[in-house]
Order: sequence, then structure tokens, then C-alpha cells
Amino acid sequence: MTYIHIDPKSGENEKFSNEKIADFLFENLDQFGDKKEFILKAIEYALNPEKGGMIILCLDSDKIIGAVVINETGMDGYIPSNILVYIAIHRNHRGKGIGKKLMLEVMPKTKGGIALHVEPDNPAKFLYEKLGFTNKYLEMRYQPE
Repeated sequence: MTYIHIDPKSGENEKFSNEKIADFLFENLDQFGDKKEFILKAIEYALNPEKGGMIILCLDSDKIIGAVVINETGMDGYIPSNILVYIAIHRNHRGKGIGKKLMLEVMPKTKGGIALHVEPDNPAKFLYEKLGFTNKYLEMRYQPE
């Protein structure tokens, strides 16, 4: 397995277009995913040098088997500097530690803290806890109609 780090300074990787990365995430996020248009927005944000973030891909023979998208918040000090927007592992490769390896690739490359949202029934919750993530707040949302 190899890892590719795509960030705003390197630009879009020619082999792995935004669309290809979004397709992978859409297909492998299962019930924890979003519409493809939202996934593409997060990818575009991460690769925009004025906003910032990164994408790290895990490859097996040039095929994506894992992906993580981090967006910089620009709000250092009062909320974490980064938000883990998406992480997905191909269903045929789950349970092999790839999610943990992706997180260990991401964490030292970010400046400042990382926030993420995880459903209580998502099995990845235990991985995040093992890596030192804590549940500091109860999230509440207002969504106007």
C-alpha cells in the first residue's frame, strides 16, 4: 500500500481527479455519506489554496482503497483548526487497519486540532477514541426550512 498526499500547494493529482475521489467516497461512505455534490465541495475546499486542507489517499496497485478529506477551518483558537470531513475505506479492505493508518498519516500533517462528526453507531467511533479524540460537546444544529 502507498499513500498520496494531495494539498493546495501540489494541486489536483492528475491520476486522481476530484470526480474520481468523490466517486470513491460516495460509494464507500455507506449510510454515513452525503450527496456527491457535497463531497465535491469538500474536496474543492481542501484543494483551494485560499481555504486549505488536504486529501490523503491509500492505494493498492494504483486503485483507491481509502481516502480522507480534511478542511482547514480558519478559526484557530476557538474551534479546532481542521475538520475531518470524510474518511472511507473500500468495503473489501475494512478491518485491516487502513483507517487507523490513514489517520496516523493525517494527524501529524495538520497544524492544530482536528474536529470530526461521528454517528454514535459508527464502528469508526472506537478508532477515533483510541487515537485520542474525545467527545467534548453535544452538537446541536438549527436548520432553517
